[in-house]
Amino acid sequence: MPHWLIKSEPFKYSWDQLVKDKQTFWDGVRNYAARNNLKSMKQGDELFFYHSNEGLEIVGIVKVVKEAYQDPTTTEPAWVVVDIKPVRKLKNPVTLAQLKADKRLKNMDIIRLSRLSVGRVTDEEWAIVLELAGE
Repeated sequence: MPHWLIKSEPFKYSWDQLVKDKQTFWDGVRNYAARNNLKSMKQGDELFFYHSNEGLEIVGIVKVVKEAYQDPTTTEPAWVVVDIKPVRKLKNPVTLAQLKADKRLKNMDIIRLSRLSVGRVTDEEWAIVLELAGE
């Protein structure tokens, strides 16, 4: 099953807000590579939820509950959203510094393509991040 990582600035939309909301659509993506990743997501895919700018850490796991559809925040047909819901908070957040320090993760999208807001995560990378989280 494919895995992904999505980024959000906590002051804009945090893990705690997602847990409170129980479900949301992931909007505001205006980068074609990130958009293509959203389009590739399937119902049931799991994603890491990463706090960017503040915190700089993976804090939880979410699941896709509805596949890509037109972003309701724009009339431009190029942009899509997916619906997600929280699965669980990680036992221990995994910081960007930890990700960068682990040589096994050197090719992870969040390291190689640091500005990409929606990235792929391989099965091996997924397992390593869970290991770093104490899961």
